[in-house]
Amino acid sequence: MYNYKARDAAGKAVKGSMEAATRIELIDKLQKMGYMATRVSEAARSPLDIASFFDKFKWISSGDMLMFYIQLSNMISAGITLLTGLATLAKQAENIHLKDAFSDVSRQIESGSTLSQAFANNPRIFSRLFINMVKAGEASGKLDAVLSRYASFFERQEDLKQKIKGALFYPVILFSFGIAVTLFIVTFVIPQFAEIYIKAGVALPTPTLIVYKAGLAIKSYWYIFLAGLIVIIGGFKFYAATPGGILFLDTLKLRAPIVGPLYRKVAVSRFARTLGTLLGSGVPILESLDITRDIIGNEVLARAIASVRQYVEKGEKMSEPMKVSAEFPADVIQMVAVGEETGNVDMMLEKIADFYDMMVDHAVKKLTTIIEPIFLVIMGVMVGTIMASMLMPIFDMVKTLRR
Repeated sequence: MYNYKARDAAGKAVKGSMEAATRIELIDKLQKMGYMATRVSEAARSPLDIASFFDKFKWISSGDMLMFYIQLSNMISAGITLLTGLATLAKQAENIHLKDAFSDVSRQIESGSTLSQAFANNPRIFSRLFINMVKAGEASGKLDAVLSRYASFFERQEDLKQKIKGALFYPVILFSFGIAVTLFIVTFVIPQFAEIYIKAGVALPTPTLIVYKAGLAIKSYWYIFLAGLIVIIGGFKFYAATPGGILFLDTLKLRAPIVGPLYRKVAVSRFARTLGTLLGSGVPILESLDITRDIIGNEVLARAIASVRQYVEKGEKMSEPMKVSAEFPADVIQMVAVGEETGNVDMMLEKIADFYDMMVDHAVKKLTTIIEPIFLVIMGVMVGTIMASMLMPIFDMVKTLRR
């Protein structure tokens, strides 16, 4: 990152910051933009770079990104130049981080970079998949079609995510509120009732005694339970970040009962949609497989895709190593084989993705109908246990008074 001072064609002084590999490259960029550099110095980075720290927390909604993909595609299709289109998008963008990204991309294009190179310099905002598709669109001269294709791909992926989140929203809220209410009753309500029973000389039944002691322990040593929970979560996250942990958990996701088949359908849909979109946009097959492997989100399937790539690199077809891996459903393998025979692999992959999206939709609805009763039963057992622990001493007290 360099700070510069320069003068434009009218002699007006300007200053700013820009990234470049060397000072010479920066001066060259400024000349292409119509500026004459008067001073260039490398930007000093303090050990505590606050701007870089907050850059990690940049958040741009998927809705903002989807609108960007659609708008940019429409502008290019309408014959609007890239710089004009990006300037318009920068003015319209409400998200400050997205606005800055558009301005940065515009500056880099003005300095002679290609659109894909400019996007690649903002990796936290623009994905590798998107960048490679833009590169393929630039090479083929069909940038508007490629952007439109990616917008459609991104929209389908987001729609799938929303369906899964929507299915889990109600059960998670129900369970969270249930746990919160249970903790409140166990730690504050039950002890008060128990004190009344003890003063009345009523012996607490075993269930009531267990709930009473648990409530006192949580209330008195809550910090120990909280620290233990943090240690468990931290330990799990550490293990989940190790190669062995990633492989074990990803295998568990695919093999788990009830949820495993749904997870596999989602992964197969993502694989087919991503690979089909890349191939249809003109990205070479080996590079397409590399990108698909990196974004599939499951180590088991990533290894299977890496194996497929090795076979394809030797000149063989994809369907055979997919069959050998035993990680892809038989219908997917058959459809890919047909696509290879007819020379329409990208179209066949799109059909596979459409079909599995439909299967995921049905599976999510089915899972919702299973999860809700399970959560209701769990909540019922918890409430029933608490009610029993409160009512049993009352019956004992009534018996004592009768005597």
